[in-house]
This record gives sequence, C-alpha cells and structure tokens, in this order.
Amino acid sequence: QVQLVESGGGSVQAGGSLRLSCAASGYTYRPKYMGWFRQAPGKEREAVAAIYTGGSSTYYDDSVKGRFTISQDNAKDTVYLQMNRLKPDDTALYYCAATPRDVTGGIWQNVIRRFGYWGQGTQVTVSS
Repeated sequence: QVQLVESGGGSVQAGGSLRLSCAASGYTYRPKYMGWFRQAPGKEREAVAAIYTGGSSTYYDDSVKGRFTISQDNAKDTVYLQMNRLKPDDTALYYCAATPRDVTGGIWQNVIRRFGYWGQGTQVTVSS
C-alpha cells in the first residue's frame, strides 16, 4: 500500500514562496506518475501538477504555469512542489497523489480520476 506524507505548507504573504514535499513509501513498484492537487473551501479538488517518475516529463494547470515547479528526487522517494509568486487564490489544502496509470491523454481536468493513492494534505494560506 502506497503511503504519501506531505509537508512544507504554511502561511505566506502574496508574492512569497513555499516548497511542498511528498515522501512516498510502502510500494512494491514505483508509481508511474506523482501529482499535486489542491482543494479550496467550497470548491472541488483540482489538479495542479504531475510528473512522470520514470523521466522528466511534467504537466501543469494553466493557473500555475511559470510559477510552480514539480520535481523529484528518486533516491529519496520524494516529490516536491516549488511555489513562487504565490497569490491569495492559491490558498488551499494541497494533496500529494500517486498512480500506476498513465495520466497523459484526455483533458487535464479529468486527470484526478487516474490517481488512486492520496496523502492527508498540507495547508497553504496566502494573504494579500
């Protein structure tokens, strides 16, 4: 059973930066893709970024392109989300997720359906 533990959330002013970490464990075969998702109060959970663990391919929601960077350290079984130029609209509970499935193809908004393993989330609050 894949276990995911997020860390690095916190409170920051608009324009600031945070780096989230997600440590994965408990798997027999490395998940094919890892991703970051977020859910703001009263809104549905949405995909933020994803990374192919077997290479360097990355994918981003349009709202974070140019500001957020997803990366991985396979030796540490850890995925990161570097968030720069944060905005109040980025305020949400951020979740790490993993999947053995291919997430390419189809529309980005539906990628969440392909992820089956989830962490507990870490809160990010951006004040204006």
